[in-house]
Amino acid sequence: MQHAPDPSSMATLYVHVRILLGMIVGLGLTHLLRNLAKIVERPKARRVYWVHLAWALFMFIYLLHFWWWEFRLAHQAHWDFNLYFFVTLYALLLYLLCALIFPESVDDYQDYRDYFYTRRHWFFGLLAVMFVVDLGDTAIKGAGYLHQLGGEYWFRNAAYVVACIGAIATRRPAYHGSFAVAALLYELSWIVRRYEVLA
Repeated sequence: MQHAPDPSSMATLYVHVRILLGMIVGLGLTHLLRNLAKIVERPKARRVYWVHLAWALFMFIYLLHFWWWEFRLAHQAHWDFNLYFFVTLYALLLYLLCALIFPESVDDYQDYRDYFYTRRHWFFGLLAVMFVVDLGDTAIKGAGYLHQLGGEYWFRNAAYVVACIGAIATRRPAYHGSFAVAALLYELSWIVRRYEVLA
């Protein structure tokens, strides 16, 4: 006969999982900061592009946000390998997006602007996937939590996916600039309104 999981053991297990998530998030943040520091150190090495930097800032904020909201998984009543694998893949997807924002080298491109538009299919394709994966991550936290986020949450994720598809389809600087600014401002608004305090 199977016994109900001990809540204290589940909490301990989550700490075990959170250590791995923390390592992945830490690597992503380090990657972004290291490359931003390179730009500061050698500003003339490669011409920067503000839209590219806006998305780097977006990923930096999103990573911090991810680590903050994943605290809710501490209340998860049951952990198994599938759940662990899913949450870990989500974190790895975020790291991959950070790696795409700042590659190891941009020697094959004229500058960061050229790199951004040439590789936009990969970045925005994975960014769209990230917002789909986020639906699963939110569902894990329970129907009550999902209901608390309201209809705005569904609209938010759908709008991001549609905007990402548009970003894949066009190289128009006006579209990309508007999308980057809107995404950054909205993400900050979402954090302040929904996640300023964990409860």
